[in-house]
Amino acid sequence: MISVKSDKEIEMMKKAGRITGGALRHAGEMITPGMTTYELDKIIHRYIVSHGAVPSFLGYGGFPGSACISVNDEVIHGIPGPRKLEEGDIVSVDVGAYIDGFHGDSCKTFAVGKISNEAKALMKSTEESLYMAIAMAKPGVRLGDIGYAIQKYNEDNGYSVVRQFVGHGVGRDLHEDPEVPNYGRQGRGVRLTEGMVIAIEPMINLGTEKIYVMPDEWTVRTTDGKLSAHFEHTIAITEKGAVILTDPDIG
Repeated sequence: MISVKSDKEIEMMKKAGRITGGALRHAGEMITPGMTTYELDKIIHRYIVSHGAVPSFLGYGGFPGSACISVNDEVIHGIPGPRKLEEGDIVSVDVGAYIDGFHGDSCKTFAVGKISNEAKALMKSTEESLYMAIAMAKPGVRLGDIGYAIQKYNEDNGYSVVRQFVGHGVGRDLHEDPEVPNYGRQGRGVRLTEGMVIAIEPMINLGTEKIYVMPDEWTVRTTDGKLSAHFEHTIAITEKGAVILTDPDIG
């Protein structure tokens, strides 16, 4: 069942979104070659807690970290640990914060030092497709239209779209209806209405779309070992279009 939020609830969600976006921005500023993903996770944890919120991911389904930190061919759900980030890596940092009864959810893929042109192009295509989708999101638009646009944009650039994992509704629960695929058919799927809050999150691979889950039962990787990028924002649908709730500077 899709939860439609009131104007008051969306205003309340801005606080969770602002903290989520702030934690993600802070993480990006702190990333340096040689730091471990565990150290990065602790930086994110401290930021969220210092702003009066709770990390949404910590303990969620048994997840042991405050953020999902996925490096290079890791698509999503990377567990923070002793792995050291190296010059040339790309690292996807997925963050959620919970406060006043609501969650925020956002992700960005960061460069670790100087990265290859190939990695830059993948990240650029993925991020551009996110903002293209956000610009489309308004009452009356179907999720199939948004998924189709993300899929076509990235496939036209020579990349593949992860299909086993998708975006989702966000609210009092971290994951709510509806599912928000990054692929689809035009004119199909749920029609967006004012008050819906969703997370759009393209997960785009350099090579094959095929992925697998590691023995830790969390970390998802590409089967061919090629790079993956992931960008995400939580947005609210208003009569004028989408509002990015996980903008760290949202009023």
